[in-house]
Amino acid sequence: MEVAKDAFTRYGAQASLDEIAKQAEVGAGTLYRHFPSREELLKAVYRTEIEKLAEAQRTFAETLSPVEALRAWLLLFVEAIAAKQVIAPALKELAGDPKKVFEASYLQIQEAVRALVKRAIQSGDLRRDIEPADLLRALVGVAHVADTTDWQQSARRLVDILIAGSRAAQ
Repeated sequence: MEVAKDAFTRYGAQASLDEIAKQAEVGAGTLYRHFPSREELLKAVYRTEIEKLAEAQRTFAETLSPVEALRAWLLLFVEAIAAKQVIAPALKELAGDPKKVFEASYLQIQEAVRALVKRAIQSGDLRRDIEPADLLRALVGVAHVADTTDWQQSARRLVDILIAGSRAAQ
């Protein structure tokens, strides 16, 4: 999946599937058996990114303080936004409308951020009036209004600003 993600990032929807198979050190037949079309491979790459995001929520919650778990997850969310920005145009080019692929992932993302925010509120780290969706909207907003390739740096800074502004009064 990483090889395919890198290829689609570099070359868009028309990335060579044979080259992806070669870089992944699998035969072209194996790639086509698992992903009968370019569209299916693109969908799988995106689903893999979202599954990593969902799994990271659980891992961060187990290994980091509540507010640091939220921060780490939001930084990972920025990467997922970047992956979506690469995959959406490619899927649109191939399938016409990638909304169904993205709608399915929305629930996973919402559940993950909701759990992290709830934990941070319960620990007393965050204010009680924080809405998880607001954090996501802020980061997605930066990605959509940015007209430069360095929007991710801005989004990472915004994560720290969001966390600082969400802290409970001590």
